[in-house]
Amino acid sequence: MRFIFKTQYEQDIRIVKHGGQAFWYALLMVALLVAPWLVGDYWLTQLAFILIYSIAGLGLMVLAGFTGLASLGHAAFLGVGAYTQAFLLGIGWPFLLSLSCAAALSAAVGVIVGLPALRVKGIYLAIATQAFGFIVEEVLARWESVTGGNSGRNVPGVKIFGFEVGSGEGFYYVCLAICVLCTFGVLNLMRSGTGRAFVAIRDSEISAQSMGIAIAQYKTLAFAISAALTGLAGALYAHKLRFISPDQFGALQSIELLLLVVVGGLGSIHGAFLGAIFLIAMPQLISLSKDVLPAAIGQASGLQGFVYGLVLVGIVLFEPMGMYGRWLKIRTFFQLFPFYRKGMFRRQKSFTKSERLK
Repeated sequence: MRFIFKTQYEQDIRIVKHGGQAFWYALLMVALLVAPWLVGDYWLTQLAFILIYSIAGLGLMVLAGFTGLASLGHAAFLGVGAYTQAFLLGIGWPFLLSLSCAAALSAAVGVIVGLPALRVKGIYLAIATQAFGFIVEEVLARWESVTGGNSGRNVPGVKIFGFEVGSGEGFYYVCLAICVLCTFGVLNLMRSGTGRAFVAIRDSEISAQSMGIAIAQYKTLAFAISAALTGLAGALYAHKLRFISPDQFGALQSIELLLLVVVGGLGSIHGAFLGAIFLIAMPQLISLSKDVLPAAIGQASGLQGFVYGLVLVGIVLFEPMGMYGRWLKIRTFFQLFPFYRKGMFRRQKSFTKSERLK
């Protein structure tokens, strides 16, 4: 088992904690860079969707995982980013500028939602954000001059500095670059004073307020940052689909995003990526299992929703820390074998959440 003896504060906030992490992350990055030459077009498309959903997962993780604010309407920010990108590109704006505007407008909408949501918490906040999601979906359906209404809207291709990127390898690298930048941004945010304030609010609002943290200001900021990241993912999502309609950003999409962070592991950067992999891989596994299952079950229309609900209930009951929490336990088992004991993680309930998820 690796022990790191820290003698300076800079060691505690370092992004890469030791050489082993640097090696495995570098190996992962190399694998992602050479993926277009190793996999076919179909799997490259799935990798692009994983990167896009990872960015959206990072956005919701900032709000729900690090600040402790529930949201059942996050697909609305995804839709705002997607339609902003489609509209601005349609009137001739360059890709990078329209992408920035999509994130900025989504952040502004996040502030508008965050301000009235400061008066409620818990299940009431979730209901308020869900109502906001319904409102945005209705606006997208009725504002036909901008969104195209229920008929949908085509999304132009990606052009960067006059070069056509397309929807294959070039767009995959665009998604990879933006995902890496967003990941580093969230990592730096969480080791800053702002990120620590978010975690303090999540663990105990009363304690955070007693330490001088402006609760209302930081909650609003969390909504803005979360919405900006989700809007950025929405813009990339629109480019990947090349056609968007209001029903793609409804309540089901919001539930899938919430499922992403809960299954991946609330309160961890890794959880956003593990949840995105789950969200993209699970429909493929369900499709493969339909040939094996009896026809009455395999051909049932609600099979995917049933499986999602079953997984969510299982995670909440048996592994509240999600897939990343399970990985921590497996890793600790092999590091401490044969001295590992089942009660190790159970005893840590006496500590705060921030100490458990380091």
